[in-house]
Amino acid sequence: MTESSTHAVDLSLSDVVAHAGRILDEVDRVVVGKRDVAHLLLVSVLTRGHVLLEDLPGVAKTLLARSMAAATGMSFRRIQFTPDLVPADVTGATVLDPSTGDFAFRPGPVFANLVLGDEINRAPPKTQAALLEAMQEHQVTADGETRQLPDPFVVVATQNPIEFEGTYPLPEAQVDRFRMRIAIGYPDDDWEVVERRLERGSDDADLRAVVDTATVRAMQLAVESVHVQPDVGRYAAAITAATRVRPGVAVGASPRGTLSLVLAARAKALLAGRDFVTPDDVRDLAGPCLAHRLILTPDQWVRGLRTEQVVEEVVAGIQAPVSPDASQP
Repeated sequence: MTESSTHAVDLSLSDVVAHAGRILDEVDRVVVGKRDVAHLLLVSVLTRGHVLLEDLPGVAKTLLARSMAAATGMSFRRIQFTPDLVPADVTGATVLDPSTGDFAFRPGPVFANLVLGDEINRAPPKTQAALLEAMQEHQVTADGETRQLPDPFVVVATQNPIEFEGTYPLPEAQVDRFRMRIAIGYPDDDWEVVERRLERGSDDADLRAVVDTATVRAMQLAVESVHVQPDVGRYAAAITAATRVRPGVAVGASPRGTLSLVLAARAKALLAGRDFVTPDDVRDLAGPCLAHRLILTPDQWVRGLRTEQVVEEVVAGIQAPVSPDASQP
């Protein structure tokens, strides 16, 4: 199954669940004990959303992104962000073709289905900004011409949460464009990681594509069929609004945060085999979808308060509506 697959795919609810299970099973062959994290990444892929993987080195951030691309049949490119990287290194540029003597556009690594921006905060702001149009508009404008990016298109960016020397913090406008911020964490059992490596006999994981890009697009379209009851939608909106008035928060989550939370909840419900969103779907995704959008006041930051804790406290203080499935006879 390759990126060139263009046939239309019509999927039932059970088809989506089955495809998702196969994708996660394939990723789980390599990324040990992190099925919940892979599930969140798949939720973001199905909502056409970008992901910020923020965690320590060596916890399989790159491997997770590469494995998800392989299992879904999506093309994959990795960009190593460094202080000397320029925007053309990301988007591409017009160059002279010696064989013809004509100028031609040479696409940059952003022209792929799943793009990994490794250590994105090590590049200067101008280069970081080169991703803004791509992430928001799914297109690149270079030399006065606009070019569409592949479909599907997802950016997975990584950064180290404790190393700040020689880095350029992402501006709020760019952070807000990530659907989720996810931490992977250490594995429960390091020996299982070593054991899988010994079984493979190679550092490289040989993963197969269990779906193609046409199927991924169909799964993305299926998300739009998931119903959101008004009281569940208002519950999500209330959580977002509460982050804006909570003491200790300088800047709360934006309306884009509410949209991201509801859309991600629809994808989570779909993968659970439901065509409706429950309050639990919203509650479970509030942290990954909203925490990175908050800016704490300096005194809270000095105290070591984490934005994830703030979201947890906000969610705990809001009464959830009756779950749709619980209200059914």
